[in-house]
Amino acid sequence: MIVLGLTGSIGMGKSTTAAMFRELGVPVHDSDEAVHRLYAGVAAPLVEAAFPGTVINGVVDRNRLATRVLGDREAIRHLEAIIHPLVRADADAFLDRCRSAGAPLAVLDIPLLFETNGRDRVDKVVVVTAPAEVQRERVLARPGMTPEKLEAILLKQVPDAEKRARADFVIDTGNGLDHARAQVAAIVAALAGEKKVQATGEPLC
Repeated sequence: MIVLGLTGSIGMGKSTTAAMFRELGVPVHDSDEAVHRLYAGVAAPLVEAAFPGTVINGVVDRNRLATRVLGDREAIRHLEAIIHPLVRADADAFLDRCRSAGAPLAVLDIPLLFETNGRDRVDKVVVVTAPAEVQRERVLARPGMTPEKLEAILLKQVPDAEKRARADFVIDTGNGLDHARAQVAAIVAALAGEKKVQATGEPLC
């Protein structure tokens, strides 16, 4: 089974691209979705122990947690030390299920793949990109987003140009959905064989 890492900076269209892989029957593990599940499950007591008052009714309150760790590098490192191993274990279990089901290809959607030294976890890397002006327009349209917040986020991420240089495949979402979808289909065909992947229908894992 080929493990494909899907990544990209904020506002590049990574989530939309992940959905395109799913449309072709390719199983996708979403790291952000895994964090949401973990915050409502096994991670909640661990987070509460480290940051008292951030869990309400057994679920991590993301706003309270953000307030506690914002601007505190040590607190952020502590939180990452709790969450990152849990997300990785969740992804590993997902890959085990895919292998058992005979999936020829599986995608790990990891927003910070390069930032967390996750390249060794995957066989190939797809970087989702878009022109800087398109990225900025998309991100600033989000509720509560400001130019200052965007700049702070980008400073913490590997620059888009470097990500593209380190990628095996690049998908440009700046030219519309049909163009991006064609790029996804070409990657799937190249890695696993178009007919074999499309024949899976419902996700195998």
